[in-house]
Amino acid sequence: MAQNRIQFQKGLSLPDFLRDFGTEEQCVTALEQMRWPQGFACPNCESSGFSVVWHRKVKTFQCKGCHSQTTVTSGTIFHSSKLPLTTWFQAMYFLTQTKNNVSALELTRLLGICYRTAWRMKHKLMQVMCEREAATVLSGRVEVDDAYLGGRHEGKGGRGSENKIPFIAAVETNSQGHPKRAVFSPVKALNFTEIAKWACASLSESTTVITDGLSSFRAVVASGCAHSFEVVGKERKSTALGCFYWANTVLSNVKTSIEGTYHSFDFSKYIKRYLAEIQYRFNRRFDLKSMFSRLLFAGVRTGKRTERWLRLAED
Repeated sequence: MAQNRIQFQKGLSLPDFLRDFGTEEQCVTALEQMRWPQGFACPNCESSGFSVVWHRKVKTFQCKGCHSQTTVTSGTIFHSSKLPLTTWFQAMYFLTQTKNNVSALELTRLLGICYRTAWRMKHKLMQVMCEREAATVLSGRVEVDDAYLGGRHEGKGGRGSENKIPFIAAVETNSQGHPKRAVFSPVKALNFTEIAKWACASLSESTTVITDGLSSFRAVVASGCAHSFEVVGKERKSTALGCFYWANTVLSNVKTSIEGTYHSFDFSKYIKRYLAEIQYRFNRRFDLKSMFSRLLFAGVRTGKRTERWLRLAED
């Protein structure tokens, strides 16, 4: 059997990572180049002139135009962090280069930091992924299915469960029938209104959507796309239908990834970030090596996210 080129591709090896980002100076330089590729630009007045002022070991840029001071981490996801950049870079390396997800508890052991610090770092980086993936719009042929997370051992199972959080999984396939991109979106309910809202945000007008017979999925036409459905049930399961192959496969991988990595988390509050992490990695799986630098680029442009903000309940 031929090797799967995506699974067996070369990523960013640990020796190569340590060679390029093993010291604080290397990380600072990389962050400067990522934030100001054309040279320093004052975030206040956009002036390019600056002087370097050192506050202990912190390199500070003082604008010659407005005299405001900024650091390379100010206004980024690394804003006001007391952790060395080497620790942040190592966390991003593990989150992008490992085969499975990495929990906050595992980060405490890998990085030698306390759990609260690891949790805050993990959620900041997941928020970066979440905001980066927010604009993803699928097109072409898309398989769509509903799924649930949480409450596995309590109450009613499946649709209608009061303990589970519903979400929509959509997988875009190419002309050869292979998966290209995916979207995993938590919804308040699997009703006509919520699905129509989701479709308008996640599907282009040219999309052909394939779903099961759930009546509310007819709402996907609100985005202007075409809709085809296959009725499934006890005698005709979706796993036996080729038209749902990738939706079923990807959903199975999503659930395995979450259940195999995280002992527990507040699904109702943080499900959007955890699903976004999986979506981010899946949609960039074709170039594993560049995923680290792409996350660094996104982190520079996301803006600061405080712990208080991170812990707010999802709207």
